[in-house]
Amino acid sequence: MTRVVQARQGEPIDRLVWRVTGRGSPAIEAVLAANPGLAARGQALPEGLDVVIPDLAEAPADGAADPAAMIQLWD
Repeated sequence: MTRVVQARQGEPIDRLVWRVTGRGSPAIEAVLAANPGLAARGQALPEGLDVVIPDLAEAPADGAADPAAMIQLWD
């Protein structure tokens, strides 16, 4: 479900996307694609700016990788 959220004062795009979706890079790319000109606003978004968050249901959440493919640093 696509929704519209408002940015907090000085909030960077990546933090806004993480706050709303709990996801990282793939979700940020989807939000930038859904909001033409958003990246041109710079690092800190103005307070109250409406940002469209597209439906991300098809994309796996960050960290949801196949456990068998994960690298284990310690036994």
